[in-house]
Amino acid sequence: MKPICIISARGGSKGVSRKNIRPLLNKPLIAYTIEKSLKSDIFSHVIVSTEDKEIAKISKKFGAEVPFMRPKNLAKDTTGMAEVLVHAVLQLNSLGYDFDVFVNRDCTVPFIRDSDIASSIKLLKKSNCNAVYGVYVQHFNPYFNMMEKGSSDYLEFSKKMKVKPTRRQDAPKVYQLNGLFTYNTKQFLKFKNQYPPKGLAIEIPAETGIMIDTELEFKIVEMMLKQKLI
Repeated sequence: MKPICIISARGGSKGVSRKNIRPLLNKPLIAYTIEKSLKSDIFSHVIVSTEDKEIAKISKKFGAEVPFMRPKNLAKDTTGMAEVLVHAVLQLNSLGYDFDVFVNRDCTVPFIRDSDIASSIKLLKKSNCNAVYGVYVQHFNPYFNMMEKGSSDYLEFSKKMKVKPTRRQDAPKVYQLNGLFTYNTKQFLKFKNQYPPKGLAIEIPAETGIMIDTELEFKIVEMMLKQKLI
């Protein structure tokens, strides 16, 4: 049984207006994730969950299925991804879609390699975990070079150690989540949490896990595409 891919894309993005369908070179941003997911031959279906008619139309144009429209109350700034995914999974179940694993892909992280997606599914199935998250090692580290304001507004390190490392390489590794979430469907519905217990990580290259969420990131990715760096 092949997994299903679920891509969540609401119309009211805040960082960049209409970000999910903004043109990136010659096509809308969401098209990259849809096309790569379809061409991977990993999934039985590529589903887009949206409340937005224009996003739905564009998603269908590039080959995705939009078998239901997401309620507008699940497309607010305050709506959590867990609520969106629970709704999507239950809707798909009610429509007769059969899947024991699903992959939630963020359309703002469109260049994740097929091999890393396949590896996340393989790891989920062979281990006793509930989810696998795509990550890369983050250079910004709360044990070494990230601080927050304390009770008196004085800066203090976000994570404390008895002996502070003098080099970042000596600090505990920390990871950046990057838009690849692979779930055991049954366990996801049990916990109804984007981060259920017993989640494992799969490291992927930072350049393929780049998130496009700002004007600057759009320009960086345009340059990378033109130079065929991704």
